[in-house]
Amino acid sequence: MSGSITKVAIAGATGNIGQFVLKHLLAANFSVTALTRSGSNNSFPESVTVKEVDYDSLDSLTAALQGQDAVVATLAGHVLPKQLLLIEAAAAAGVKRFLPSEFGSDTTNPKVTALPLHKPKLGVLNALKQKAAEGELSYTSVISGPFLEFGLEANFLLDFQNRHATLYDGGERLFSVSTMDDVGKSVVGVLQHPEETKNKEVFVQSTATSLKGLLETAKKVTKGGKEWTSEVVKVDDVLAEGWAELKKEKPDPAIFVGKFLAAVIAGEGYGNHFKREGLDNDLLGIKEMTEEEVEALIAKYVV
Repeated sequence: MSGSITKVAIAGATGNIGQFVLKHLLAANFSVTALTRSGSNNSFPESVTVKEVDYDSLDSLTAALQGQDAVVATLAGHVLPKQLLLIEAAAAAGVKRFLPSEFGSDTTNPKVTALPLHKPKLGVLNALKQKAAEGELSYTSVISGPFLEFGLEANFLLDFQNRHATLYDGGERLFSVSTMDDVGKSVVGVLQHPEETKNKEVFVQSTATSLKGLLETAKKVTKGGKEWTSEVVKVDDVLAEGWAELKKEKPDPAIFVGKFLAAVIAGEGYGNHFKREGLDNDLLGIKEMTEEEVEALIAKYVV
């Protein structure tokens, strides 16, 4: 499995994070193949090879991955288990490196993987570690924390519509976040440093912040209008609400997903703040945001 990586297949190239990964792979002059479902009408740049696949067929996936050096999965949460067959196909096709659809919370932390949102990721990681132990495939898991602009746009980290902040346990705990652009860059960094990133997790962040810090920044860049308000909510209460919703006959993902994510981001013991000595920013070419850059980004969402 030695040698450089030049040919990369990406599964989920049109998704939220996939678009940024694709952009940076092309900018770094990788030869890119996009895996798409049969009948998909998604369009790609001319330099991208498009291969239709059946994600439920080992033969289909194996054929599509012939000649590829690496596979990057950027699949949405509800189809994360599809990676298991993709891993089998990658190993069968002789692919060197597999990057699973991680790009979020620290799945090396048992408190994180105890939550139902992250159990599919744990299954994928275990499958990759087994393949690595057998020498069939190597892997790299990119741990980036939540996507900063996604959390802002969805009014999750701050409620811009109502100018309101929910400060879990007071909102002072630091947590790592990354922009989706930096996540795309980090994937390129991994593929450009295959030996240094082999069979391990890499940790990146665009910045470390807190809910209270985000609120103060929002106040700073808000020009007139309604004042910002805030409330303190206990993480334990949020977790209890998430589990209660999940136990219903027809649980609403819009409710329990947000509850569990809030706990992981702002709760204690979830490994949500990647300490500087454990970061791989320098290796992967990720420069942390300045205070002014964070302010400019938040200002875009103030209404």
